[in-house]
Amino acid sequence: MATRKRLSPEESRITALEAARLLLIEDGPQAVTLKAVSAMIGRTHANLLHHFGSAAGLQSELARHLTATICARIREAVLASRSGMGSPRDVVDLTFDAFDREGAGALASWMLVTGNKDALDPIVETIHDLVIDLDEFGGEKRRDNTLALTLMALGDALLGGPLSRALELPRHAARDRAEQMLRESLEDGC
Repeated sequence: MATRKRLSPEESRITALEAARLLLIEDGPQAVTLKAVSAMIGRTHANLLHHFGSAAGLQSELARHLTATICARIREAVLASRSGMGSPRDVVDLTFDAFDREGAGALASWMLVTGNKDALDPIVETIHDLVIDLDEFGGEKRRDNTLALTLMALGDALLGGPLSRALELPRHAARDRAEQMLRESLEDGC
């Protein structure tokens, strides 16, 4: 008889969130269920209920986990760009990839469609905290850029492929426009 390693509550939560993240990326937000995650990590449904309360709770914590992880990488890219070690395109690519390849756009849309609007609060709060942390001297203009970049990345994740094809533009056109916006802002001193 095989024995399972006993995980601390925090290790158990992180393991479940990483499994939920993989399900999100591989199969979409509708696949992020307590049953699917518990099967993936070899834990019971009751164990996940204990940690998250419900599928909506799991999705909300997944949103918080994804956003915290992604914002940490974006923060590093922004600081690297400011120091000349990175570029605005690095920031754009991380943001767009977060919403597209990492599944944050699909998860946010799924939560809205299923009526779980409160689950978006962690996303908004984490982005707000990142902007405040990085907003040494930029003020409103930097916040405008963050809003535009985030909405462009979300829209691109949801409709970028079909819309760019319909407009006969390259798939990276929205990323190029976002990069141009950030470069112009830097040239203006914001």
